[in-house]
Amino acid sequence: MGSLGTYFLDVVYSFTNCMVCFPGSPQLKINSRSFKILRLLGEGGFSYVYLVQDTSNQELFALKKIRCPFGQESVSLALKEVEAYTLFSPHPNIIHSIDYSVEADKSDPQAKTVYILLPYYRRGNLQDMINANLVNHTKFPERRLMVLFLGVCKALKAMHQYRVKGGPGGATSQTKAKKVRKEAARVDAEQAGSMEMRPSRRHREGDDDEEQENEPFLEAEVTMAQEGIAPGGERAYAHRDIKPGNIMIDDDGKNPILMDLGSMAPSPTPITSRSLALQVQDTAGEHSTMPYRAPELFDVKTGSVIDTKVDVWSLGCTLYACLVGKSPFEARSDETGGSLSMCVLGGDWRFPDEGPQRGKQKATPAEDAISDPIKDVVRKCLAVEPSERPDVNELIQIVQGVLETLPEDGSED
Repeated sequence: MGSLGTYFLDVVYSFTNCMVCFPGSPQLKINSRSFKILRLLGEGGFSYVYLVQDTSNQELFALKKIRCPFGQESVSLALKEVEAYTLFSPHPNIIHSIDYSVEADKSDPQAKTVYILLPYYRRGNLQDMINANLVNHTKFPERRLMVLFLGVCKALKAMHQYRVKGGPGGATSQTKAKKVRKEAARVDAEQAGSMEMRPSRRHREGDDDEEQENEPFLEAEVTMAQEGIAPGGERAYAHRDIKPGNIMIDDDGKNPILMDLGSMAPSPTPITSRSLALQVQDTAGEHSTMPYRAPELFDVKTGSVIDTKVDVWSLGCTLYACLVGKSPFEARSDETGGSLSMCVLGGDWRFPDEGPQRGKQKATPAEDAISDPIKDVVRKCLAVEPSERPDVNELIQIVQGVLETLPEDGSED
């Protein structure tokens, strides 16, 4: 009842806050631009994603709305996503934010709402394609699937091997990311009552915002993680929530676009105390989707190190889901009636055409068979011990080798 009530209040809020209501066409202003809300695309937690249309040129966008009730969801956490998008922009396989705004919540003076304007991809995400395959009893052409998978690997390479930029103009992404973080810290400080309340500022990409440079700046984990690293030095980040729903498909149908960087964390993360272990475990529980979550995030041990290999595990789960229709551990727990977390921690999964002993083949129609080289990619990613998984460079080499063995697909839309 509580979640239903929250949803109802959010719907009411959506059509009253910052909107001019016309019959059938609610409108919203983000900075100087007006948008017509067409429909709800998705929701989760405190966030909602809408399909919107720019009223000046009819261009379509996705608008993410994040409620930030004070004490539950901070503006800093919400804008961490924009900060990360800015840091990795431009990259052909990582989404970028077009604009954002922090607004006061008219129904609750202590709450804020963050709006993030994003590109709209008409093909949806990889989960949409999986669902369509299940409904239509179709499957991904293997070559097309591995081309998409390679694109996700390249997006992760940019994150796993991020280089701190320097030089004139070279640090533009860092500067913009820090401004996003500063805005978030200022608004959170206002919410906490430690600063005099002022009208919320708004920011657009490309705005000259020099006046903010003189304000106190509280960095958080995205840009703070680069402190002490010289230009050109490596500062790795792990996504920590790779799954089909976070991989959009570009309108050409060939390029994947990685999104939702709100779960991103600097890597490696040494677990130096029990309290840190519990904190990382709790954060993973909130932000890393269970069927795609690496075993080392289910049971975080003091003295361990959480690194980018968590993403490689999630990639293996994602590839399996594209081949079979659901994560390997969802499939196995459904089959056995056992706990999903126990399946993950024990590495208990198998392909549908395999018998009780991993690798023992059952008779499968040729058209439903999964190529052995692709199966091997999944197996390598799903090594329970992180050190036994390939890193992103090794995985890219493996996938490129697999693509060389696959014939061209018969047709692609």
